[in-house]
Amino acid sequence: MPIKIQNDLPVRGILEKENLFVVDENRAIHQDIRPLELCILNLMPKKEETELQLLRMLSNTPLQIDITFMRMSTHRTKNSPMSHLHKFYYTFDELKDRRFDGLIITGAPVEKLPYEEVDYWPELCEVFAWSKTNVTSTFHICWGAQAGLYYHFGLPKKELHEKLFGLFSHKVRHRKEPLVRGFDDFFLIPHSRYTEVPAKAIHSCRELRILAESDEAGVLLCMTEDGRQIYIMGHAEYDRNTLRDEYLRDARKGLDTALPKYYFPDDNPEEKPPLEWRAHSYLLYSNWLNYYVYQATPYDINEIR
Repeated sequence: MPIKIQNDLPVRGILEKENLFVVDENRAIHQDIRPLELCILNLMPKKEETELQLLRMLSNTPLQIDITFMRMSTHRTKNSPMSHLHKFYYTFDELKDRRFDGLIITGAPVEKLPYEEVDYWPELCEVFAWSKTNVTSTFHICWGAQAGLYYHFGLPKKELHEKLFGLFSHKVRHRKEPLVRGFDDFFLIPHSRYTEVPAKAIHSCRELRILAESDEAGVLLCMTEDGRQIYIMGHAEYDRNTLRDEYLRDARKGLDTALPKYYFPDDNPEEKPPLEWRAHSYLLYSNWLNYYVYQATPYDINEIR
């Protein structure tokens, strides 16, 4: 949360030069508080598992957040009961006249398909367009990030020679950007994907600022200058055993998937993987909610443009 200080406190200038968020008395007096309206477009097959992971991330903040779940009406999921979707999820048609302070677009297991061959791609493009006028800040995850970069900036993906799978270290760039405020120089985030948007293409896009990347996993985190669009190529929301469960799932399917890198102790899948990314993951979501949603959204949500 921001620091409230007196209007003429001498150190205010120093704090602002360090890009720390401060609120003076005049602004604090006129601030009103209301719950943040957050929408989650859940494209993952196991809806409830993803709901739990994301809600854990979002719960680590003093802000009150009202959650609305969205689904694609042009896709019929095979891994979640329709009764759950009908009870807890809304279609885009039901939500398109509303505005939200924040939107999360998850990953999806369709990355090997060309975007245009995904059955809900036209509907997802409507969501991308809608987010530019009806949402203060949108947080794109994994395939959702790749798809967003393709839709908004025309950046293509490419298929990797093998699955990028494991727990990778990333170096922070642009440390003064609030999204990575409080991060260590290097931090770990899980990845699980078959495709990537090449780092060179992201570096060449003038509208994007890269905030974290890895020698092995490429660009992890990037955003537009105004923070309206944020993209993460990995899965900060993953639980301790998510990569293990994916590895065992692939093995049962007979897929030639290697062990997730840097994840199991001594590369032994019988060992319990240590949880080494949770603190930075919480910080990432808290920073997004505070600096790019709460501090940026108008009090009257209908004024979002």
